[in-house]
Amino acid sequence: MVPPAEFRSYYGRPIVKAPVWHHDIAAYLFTGGLAAGSALLAAGGDATGRPALRRAGRLTALGALTASSYFLVHDLGRPERFINMLRVAKPTSPMSMGTWILSAFGAAAGASAVAEAAPLLPRRGVLGLARRVLPPLGTAGQYGAAVFAPALATYTAVLLSDTATPSWHEAYPELPFVFAGSALASGAGVGLLAAPADQAGPARRMAVCGAALELYGAHRIETTKGILSEPYREGRAGRLLRTGRLLTVAGVVGAVLGRRSRLVSAVSGLSLLTASLATRFGIFDGGVASAKDPKYTVVPQRERLASRSPAGSPPPADTVAPDEPTAKTSGAPRRGAVGH
Repeated sequence: MVPPAEFRSYYGRPIVKAPVWHHDIAAYLFTGGLAAGSALLAAGGDATGRPALRRAGRLTALGALTASSYFLVHDLGRPERFINMLRVAKPTSPMSMGTWILSAFGAAAGASAVAEAAPLLPRRGVLGLARRVLPPLGTAGQYGAAVFAPALATYTAVLLSDTATPSWHEAYPELPFVFAGSALASGAGVGLLAAPADQAGPARRMAVCGAALELYGAHRIETTKGILSEPYREGRAGRLLRTGRLLTVAGVVGAVLGRRSRLVSAVSGLSLLTASLATRFGIFDGGVASAKDPKYTVVPQRERLASRSPAGSPPPADTVAPDEPTAKTSGAPRRGAVGH
């Protein structure tokens, strides 16, 4: 009898080209979401008269954006590559749009963070003029950053799902929910860590909303994608996502029940930040794992062909197992992941 076909690629090479990105990009995903969530936290704190939230959100947004830019440029290899991406604006390219979103958000977040130094300036002279001008400029930048924050939090989800990496591509409806929720939860974590308990109300509400979005999206990804859910449940990615889920739940429970305790709020904030970090790295690792194993390319293709073929009819001649080369399949990968 013919033995079952093994899932292996020609000459030991994967069918789908694995992403060339390293964990710099996973860190970039986290810090970009943290910057977006912190900008929303700052806007909420300012709108409700909570200066501690406003200050923490503004400073964290700029710091996280600076770290995010570093991770991106480090992965690109040369700083001028980032500048070159600003030469054109291509709406069909998530990377092009993301570069412009990152730049616009950075200018607004920078202005709002610098404005926090206004009270430290003297009241007279040129610096006195700056002391009077910076607060309204910072307010305008703060709300400008809040406008760009949703796009900054979710464009990386589009960037991942626009590749040929199987588990990323299949999760395109849910990844924006996961990334948006993770950004809100991390921003809430900053507020819970930095603000007194009596000023942390908006951060607690952000934590609940962010956790709901993130847990909903992650649950859908891990349960509704068939075989392509496996990379998110197994190995390093599975451990990271389970850890993120537990920390998210613990952070939300602590934020809601410990509203009168400064210590419990701070621990809850740290839990939410760590959960967001684990979730971003888990999503990243799950996609990379799916690209390295041929079955995550072959099995979904066969299932799609079977669903379109009449019952009992054989599949088309060019749909063969990865270990059965024919004249139509030369052994080279048919498609590759979208890179930089």
